[in-house]
Amino acid sequence: MSKSDYYDLLGVSKGATDAEIKKAYRKKAMELHPDRNKDDASAEGKFKEVNEAYDALKDPEKKAAYDRYGHAAFEGGMGGGGGFGGRGGGHGDFGSAFSDVFDDLFGDMMGGRGGRGGGQRPARGSDLRYNLSVSLEDAFTGKQETINVNSSVNCDSCSGTGAEGGSEPSTCPTCSGMGKVRAQQGFFTVERTCPTCNGRGSIITNPCKVCDGSGRQQRERSLSVNIPAGVETGTRIRLAGEGEAGTRGGPTGDLYIFIEVEEHDLFEREGPNLYCRVPVAMTKAALGGEIEVPTIDGGKSRVKVPAGSQAGTQMRLRGKGMPGLRSNAKGDLFLEIGVETPVNLSSKQKELLKEFESLGEDNSPESKDFFSTVKSFWDGMKG
Repeated sequence: MSKSDYYDLLGVSKGATDAEIKKAYRKKAMELHPDRNKDDASAEGKFKEVNEAYDALKDPEKKAAYDRYGHAAFEGGMGGGGGFGGRGGGHGDFGSAFSDVFDDLFGDMMGGRGGRGGGQRPARGSDLRYNLSVSLEDAFTGKQETINVNSSVNCDSCSGTGAEGGSEPSTCPTCSGMGKVRAQQGFFTVERTCPTCNGRGSIITNPCKVCDGSGRQQRERSLSVNIPAGVETGTRIRLAGEGEAGTRGGPTGDLYIFIEVEEHDLFEREGPNLYCRVPVAMTKAALGGEIEVPTIDGGKSRVKVPAGSQAGTQMRLRGKGMPGLRSNAKGDLFLEIGVETPVNLSSKQKELLKEFESLGEDNSPESKDFFSTVKSFWDGMKG
């Protein structure tokens, strides 16, 4: 009985690339695996044929020999390809072939691939978060702030190796430096973290006395932070390389500073704009006049209050708000008039107000219109 063509078994053309061959094999291997086809007695045979085809085509020398001589390349030593004769009697190195694909499919689920003979890869240090409160004035001008951060850094005594006296960690005898051990279970090769070195690939026989072999130690550091003008609550500033130290020689993480702008006694902020409520005496609101108002830069501005200003009237000072973050644009300052009713009146003041009231309602048109509407509403309800 003639053997099936290897390319036909994998469903690829003769000119397929290595990546296409591997992808086709992965699909076929998962499709024909005996554990997924327990009711199909022929599945195991087909599965072995697919593995045999992949084992031949993944090897450049064997593939070249097969392309030239076909199956005869592996019978009687023809073609110099080495054949399957020395690697399993015609069925290929199934363990090697399927292990490659198993690693790709399930490597991340098993804790990642450490690489052959490389142990676990260096791990990047964790990022850190620091919450920093700043005043509205500091958010307006920007400032240089010094903060103290407690984090892990590389141990000075062992330079982060965890070994005492400049000695080097030794290769783990259990996993031979791979950081993982493998066990064969039927068709699968199960990989798990080495229990001796916990995946590091090396062990420390003489641990550093300062850091107890961890390679890191806690330390408080003082850092200078540049807070740019225009920051808002939620602004994030990144200090690269100022986070936790990495492990096994990995890079240091980053420090992220989250800004919170404190509330202000005079101003409320909405984006780039500022709002300030200014109480104005009833007489000044009625007659008009000038008032002095504060600005966020510590200065003063003279503002004219129009005669007859009502409570809630807004006036706008352009360019007197907050600066844009890393831009030259500036917001505006909005002043809201709050008309203040006089209190603690003297007898004479009361008499003057009563005299003013007796002159009629023409000076309070809004009040007159409101109560006229109310009267109409009540009359309608009676009807």
